[in-house]
Amino acid sequence: MMNEGTWKNEEPTKENPAFSSELVVTKDGSHTLYSARFNQWYHSLSGAFQESRRIFMELGFDYVKDSGKKPLRILEMGFGTGSNTLLTLLKSQEEQIPVHYTSLEAYPVRAEAYEKLNYDSILHSAVLQRLHQAPWNESIAILPDFTLQKLHTTIQDFIQQGISQEPYDLVYYDAFAPSSQPELWTPEIFAGLAKMLHTGSVLTTYCSKGEVRRALKAAGFRIEKHPGPGYKREVVRAILQ
Repeated sequence: MMNEGTWKNEEPTKENPAFSSELVVTKDGSHTLYSARFNQWYHSLSGAFQESRRIFMELGFDYVKDSGKKPLRILEMGFGTGSNTLLTLLKSQEEQIPVHYTSLEAYPVRAEAYEKLNYDSILHSAVLQRLHQAPWNESIAILPDFTLQKLHTTIQDFIQQGISQEPYDLVYYDAFAPSSQPELWTPEIFAGLAKMLHTGSVLTTYCSKGEVRRALKAAGFRIEKHPGPGYKREVVRAILQ
């Protein structure tokens, strides 16, 4: 693991979100950042891309695409470094599946952090900066078949607003861990999300704690435990019944 730099920023606020962020190379060569606010890494140090590909691409995107549904409507909890969004965009192009992608983020990563990320160089793409620089609270066509809507909001406010729209087919639940943000892993949160989905919609997450599985089950999801990436023993795919 290589420590490639540290940014020390002022205290984050909703108007001027900021983190004290440390950039490191994970074991698969991809970067992750450290959030001092939540005392958490954005990704597994065993491999940021390995984590995203296993939990969100394989167990989520690939599973839903096999149903034949097009286009796909995806909701992400936690835009963060943009890695899930970038991998989904590239996968949607490879599979020729149009995607409308909505991502929630209460505390956006600052430019001096995301500009250092090596994702584009690893993936031979040139899209990451466009994803981060896309305006908030607007739907933007990043590519002809990939529309991004980044919402600068908490998931609580998003649920409370109850925006009327076509249901989501897939949820990437990539919030920080329950030990840091327990309020994001409650039956009430998952029940609110369930109202924005349809029968058969899928939610994938790295967190397989018993309390999280019980909260999902209480909200109407059927729980599947799957082997996780790297040293992660198991992760969850939840299907709305």
